[in-house]
Amino acid sequence: MNDADRPEAPEPPDGAPTVEPAAPAEPAEAASAPKVRRRLTWGVLVPVVTAAAGLMFAMSFQAAQGRDLRADRDLPQLIKEGTVRVQEKSTLLDELQREVNALAKTNAPADDHISTLNRAADELAGTAATTKVRGAAIEVTLDDAHRTADSLPDGFTADDIVVHQQDVQAVVNALWSSGAEAMMIQDQRVISTSAVRCVGNTLILQGRVYAPPYRITAIGDVDRLQRGLDADPSVTIYKQYVDAVGLGYGVHTHSSIEFPAYSGSVDFQYASPIR
Repeated sequence: MNDADRPEAPEPPDGAPTVEPAAPAEPAEAASAPKVRRRLTWGVLVPVVTAAAGLMFAMSFQAAQGRDLRADRDLPQLIKEGTVRVQEKSTLLDELQREVNALAKTNAPADDHISTLNRAADELAGTAATTKVRGAAIEVTLDDAHRTADSLPDGFTADDIVVHQQDVQAVVNALWSSGAEAMMIQDQRVISTSAVRCVGNTLILQGRVYAPPYRITAIGDVDRLQRGLDADPSVTIYKQYVDAVGLGYGVHTHSSIEFPAYSGSVDFQYASPIR
């Protein structure tokens, strides 16, 4: 409450003695004590802060050695380097997996437990996509519109001329629901649990980054897959933007094509309640 809102004090009753408040008397030394303490505090803090700043500058100079510490923080370059590392690790994983499979088959005749596991793995290989597959296929290509944002008709924005995550997902889901037996996106074999994510106008798939055009290829009954694409509502909306702003959309078939085995993790992860 401020002074303007404060109510007035009531008047004392008639005849009541009036007591004048006595002015507080403090020694001059006590009044000046807080100022002395503040001067002493700043006198201690300033050298400490100065010393800490000097130490930080010295450490920065020692680490930089005359170079720009932020020169290696170019985001696109970091993404490219990360993609190369992931690809190298994936190649190494494939080689080790082949070695493990070869050793397991070599030792299987002498070990009943390994023989049982190998038979179970062979039965599930098709479903888990851990083996190569060949067959007729349909390939769908999605691409950004090759035009500038200022050339768009009224009512459209720059977001309308790039392929988004939901566009890729629409094609993938339409193909799976139409009976696709196996699928690849770009140069990677994918399964039903593979995550398709976009950051800006790039696609991130199983640790690798791709730029458009995006290619989704599915093995299966080609006619049924084509009908599934034609009937899917999300794909239909995408094709409306193809006509309106020039997004890329192409479909062609392969009489026979081979997909490599899927080499990613096939473990399912799920949430469970805490008891």
